[in-house]
Amino acid sequence: MSGAPEFTIEINQNAYLPMGGHEVHAVAHIKASGLPTGTASARRGAEVIMVDTSGSMDFPSSKLKAAKQATKAAIDTLRDGTLFAVVSGTGMASMVYPFDEVLVPADDRSRKEAKREVDKLRARGGTAMGQWLLMARRLLEPHRDAIRHAILLTDGKNESEREQDLAEAIAYCEGVFVCDCRGIGLDWRVDEVRKISNALLGDIGLVSEPADLVADFTKMMENAMGKAVADVALRVRTINNARVKYVKQTYPVIDDLTARRTDVGPNAGDYPTGSWGGESKHYHICLEVEPDEVNPGGKRRPCQVSVVLPDGSGGLELAKAGVFAQWTDDEELSTRINSEVAKVTGREKLANAVQEGLEARTRGDETTATARLVQALELADEAGDEHTAKLLRRVVEVEADGTSRLRNDEEGMMIIDVESHKTARVGPPTRD
Repeated sequence: MSGAPEFTIEINQNAYLPMGGHEVHAVAHIKASGLPTGTASARRGAEVIMVDTSGSMDFPSSKLKAAKQATKAAIDTLRDGTLFAVVSGTGMASMVYPFDEVLVPADDRSRKEAKREVDKLRARGGTAMGQWLLMARRLLEPHRDAIRHAILLTDGKNESEREQDLAEAIAYCEGVFVCDCRGIGLDWRVDEVRKISNALLGDIGLVSEPADLVADFTKMMENAMGKAVADVALRVRTINNARVKYVKQTYPVIDDLTARRTDVGPNAGDYPTGSWGGESKHYHICLEVEPDEVNPGGKRRPCQVSVVLPDGSGGLELAKAGVFAQWTDDEELSTRINSEVAKVTGREKLANAVQEGLEARTRGDETTATARLVQALELADEAGDEHTAKLLRRVVEVEADGTSRLRNDEEGMMIIDVESHKTARVGPPTRD
């Protein structure tokens, strides 16, 4: 494909299973190269920027001012020819630019006109993010040949529609566009916005200081402009005596994709991975495999993992690699854990501990909340994850005698909630 990156897959997995063992764990490192992140691709982009203009954006007024500046910065970052629109979000969705429900190409004139309309935004009304998403879908759905992306900014809770309405809107938008979400201030719900970003394969972030919003929006749009191929799927094909237990994205964010499977054959399923530029993404695949009774110590390939671009005729395969299973009665071999598998399972445990702690705190169960967040801190320290450990120390304090307590830090709680599902990598995968 002209102008598209080249894909490679590297499989890291536990080399051996104990005799009678059933679970195979593998981490697929998928890399798209040949098109550095931020490099313009030949594929046309389609962008919708959804800006919260509810009444709360005026308290303080610096939020709406920053939202306007950030939106204008994002508009300036659009490549010439990129189709775009700006939407104002309240208890309904309204077109800011253009005035009709269409996308227009970015050029000097349209950017200037759009920024002029953004300057006119005023804060009023409620918050119904489902309506905003449906507007974005109407704008983006006709442009199936474009790389479709949206940005959603909010500062509050989704109080102007039913929870079911938002869930239905999210489901209706799945597979149509990728959506990056940002919350400004401390009055929005991370779990609510994460439902949008996870389902629509985007990123979520907290911008606690309005002054930081311009740089954040610029970076998001630069990243969107670097995408070269959309709707890429991770295809997992198994043999008859193996089945997929789960598939999770583990980098750059942790996201369980198991329920997002689309069957493409009796033993094959596709999992969505979104749009790609020059970047890497990692996936944890867990299989349940029946041991080979005829050749107990033999090596088999119960699974093939491939990167596929759906094309209406089974999909264009861009890269592939095998996952293997080999049984042994040597305990030293069967208990040896691949370092990459250990990293992702440890990171998943850390994220789960954080979420359990935050959920317990929401329920008013401070004892459980403290215990789970202390556990998360211990896991972060064990993994050498200094960034997460530092964030956790903002919200939980452990005394020298081992006693612990929660700190009264609402911003810290929101930051660790957002960051707990993100992962960082320095350097290439570890070799065993």
